[in-house]
Amino acid sequence: MSRLVECVPNFSEGNNQEVIEAISQAVVRTPGCVLLDVDAGPSTNRTVYTFVGRPEDVVDGALNAARAAFRLIDMRRHKGEHPRMGALDVCPFIPVRGVSMDECVLCAQAFGQRLAEELGVPVYLYGEAAQMASRRTLPAIRAGEYEALPEKLKQAEWAPDFGPSSFVPSWGATATGARKFLIAFNINLLSTKEQAHRIALNLREQGRGADQPGRLKKVQGIGWYLDEKNLAQVSTNLLDFEVTALHTVYEETCREAKELNLPVVGSQLVGLVPLQAILDAANFYCEKENLFVLEEEQRIRLVVNRLGLDSLSPFNPKERIIEYLVPNGGPEQSLVDKPLCAFVREVGARSAAPGGGSVAAASAAMGASLACMAGLMTYGKRQFEHLDATMRRLIPPFHAAAAQLTVLVDRDARAFEACLALGCHAGGAEAGSGGAPGAGGDGRFPVASIAEAGPVCEPGLQVGPAGGSQSPGDGHVWCIFQRAHQPARHQREVQ
Repeated sequence: MSRLVECVPNFSEGNNQEVIEAISQAVVRTPGCVLLDVDAGPSTNRTVYTFVGRPEDVVDGALNAARAAFRLIDMRRHKGEHPRMGALDVCPFIPVRGVSMDECVLCAQAFGQRLAEELGVPVYLYGEAAQMASRRTLPAIRAGEYEALPEKLKQAEWAPDFGPSSFVPSWGATATGARKFLIAFNINLLSTKEQAHRIALNLREQGRGADQPGRLKKVQGIGWYLDEKNLAQVSTNLLDFEVTALHTVYEETCREAKELNLPVVGSQLVGLVPLQAILDAANFYCEKENLFVLEEEQRIRLVVNRLGLDSLSPFNPKERIIEYLVPNGGPEQSLVDKPLCAFVREVGARSAAPGGGSVAAASAAMGASLACMAGLMTYGKRQFEHLDATMRRLIPPFHAAAAQLTVLVDRDARAFEACLALGCHAGGAEAGSGGAPGAGGDGRFPVASIAEAGPVCEPGLQVGPAGGSQSPGDGHVWCIFQRAHQPARHQREVQ
């Protein structure tokens, strides 16, 4: 599995296309870096770049971008709606795949040190890379913004983590760190800047201060006005969308706006968004409105509509959802992406993986899909209208099981290959078998169990783990069968 880190540097230039393009090219020309998105804001006078690569490559890419900005941006002339303190205002590193948060902290430290040494500018560490609690949040470091830096840098408590404690007028200062995926989400209002900011103060976690906290945890917020769009925005950063979701921020903003008799006219995502954040919003609106929407593409379309994500510009999921831009997997084609005949040949080849676990997962996925087919051919037809409620209950678990089992076709093969690499004999370490030897410093080795998809039970259409297999791994694979069996075992770690 390829190791990927995301880097999202924010530069204080959102109007000069030559500067924006020069920074883009600095990233593109860095070996190993893939530029995914460039989001420029004229009123904020700020451009957010998103690129990915291996840890060492993204550090080089960020440095190359910073070198271009050092030549082309002069903070003495900068004006914009967005808070800022430097030409490269902030440069976070985010784990995407096969990389830990600790490794992203190392990326931030390496980047900060090299940036300070080469350009002679002050650099602060924030987020998971922060050296002290008072610098953990970006607003705390950026307090007073660029204009406050000359005096701020004279104070011992604000000595930078890297670089000189002296003011560099053309540059200002930079914050770099490691964090979870941050979602920049703005809600559009036909209102004044002050009204939008009032709503932001009510919602953001910081609120109006320690004695007046806001309602939404892990949310930063500010109100501003976009002259080019002739509307105001409640601009938010969701620091952890699993704590406070997109739809929560949107619905709470709508509630606040209604109390002020202000119209909400859609929203805007800046940069990229994780697929799960969109699907969580889809789940919310499907439940809230009692909707029956199964397919991922349609669920995304529902969220775009409900949140008004295309109100200011088209929202193309293939260009805005990070999983669609950075597909999982390495250079080799996954098993499920191969033609059926090629998959069959690979199973029959002289190799232990893919083996029985992958075959059973594929078979179970097809069985679950057949159940979906039967349900969907019944649902919505006039002669079967009396069964609609039953179908709406039965179909989703089978649809979800088919998707989970499809993923497990490859996961089983990878788990088995890892076991073999550690000396486990063939036939004794298939997914869920518990035959993996200890590995690593703590003696633990993760083994994927196809049973982790969980049970789906309806009278006459039960799903559970099959038994009686020759292979230990096959005994933990789902199949559709006529009688209820014992509860499925969960994924486990083998000592």
